Amino acid sequence: MKPTRFFLSLMLVAALVFLTCPILAETGTQKVLYETTFSTNPQWTTNNPSGDYWDSLKEMYHFSIEPSTGNYAYAPEFNYERGSFTLEYDVILEQVDEGASFRLGFSGKDMNRNKGPNVVTEFTNAKYGQIMWLHIITPSSKLEDVNSDTSSYQGPSVKYALNTTYHVKVDYNADSEIVTETVTEKATGIQVWSYYLALQDTLKDMKRIYIGSVGDYGQTSKYATGWIDNVRLTVITAAEPTTLSTQSTSTPMPTYSKRPVTTATKTVVYTHIPTTTPKSPVSVITPIAAIGIIGACMVVMAMRNRR
Repeated sequence: MKPTRFFLSLMLVAALVFLTCPILAETGTQKVLYETTFSTNPQWTTNNPSGDYWDSLKEMYHFSIEPSTGNYAYAPEFNYERGSFTLEYDVILEQVDEGASFRLGFSGKDMNRNKGPNVVTEFTNAKYGQIMWLHIITPSSKLEDVNSDTSSYQGPSVKYALNTTYHVKVDYNADSEIVTETVTEKATGIQVWSYYLALQDTLKDMKRIYIGSVGDYGQTSKYATGWIDNVRLTVITAAEPTTLSTQSTSTPMPTYSKRPVTTATKTVVYTHIPTTTPKSPVSVITPIAAIGIIGACMVVMAMRNRR
């Protein structure tokens, strides 16, 4: 084979590989494990029906959480074995007495804020006033937590307001073992607070989304009351292997040092850590460029054959 023809054939093969590789490389997809908008009865189980109940007119779920009562309400069980997930919900806090806390968590069957595995979002009213928490007990029973007071995370203190709708989102990236909580004011879309915890353990074997006071031994007759709405839990499912390559199911994370237990790390305030998101689709430029290369090769080869 002449050098020129060999070069053209090589260019043609390269163009075909360039065209097909991005298409064959698949990424993970989102799967909803649990979701409710409370437009119908969600059939949550509770031991406190007078305070925790579905309201058919508001189409939301009412809660009344009191310390030292062990009250709870939880969604129908499902199986989460391991992997990246996103838990999100809306909350309106009508009353949070001093010493009371609202909690919504994702855990095993215990639903105890002191037992793992457990990822708990909290709106409390205690020493630092009305602040937000991310509280985690790992499967190996190690505590990791951070709150929106400056003493915890070295940023400006951030407090929540009553009778305001907040959207709370928790992202867990299984590759980096980082959990991020982001609280947004739903009406304006303004981010109120966001921070992360770098774990040294893998979250796994969790079954229940719940609210309640199990594990809280504070003073009774203190109440956190209000409404939750739009609860949703999604996971990232692994992509099917391909003949050319196997892509990661999550966005690569920057390297962070592991966060010491119950001590704040010094990072930029309000920086939202990237989490598990599907990769961008193949750009339209890629197939157009490949087709152009193929076409040019075919024209040149045709001209040479006529000589």
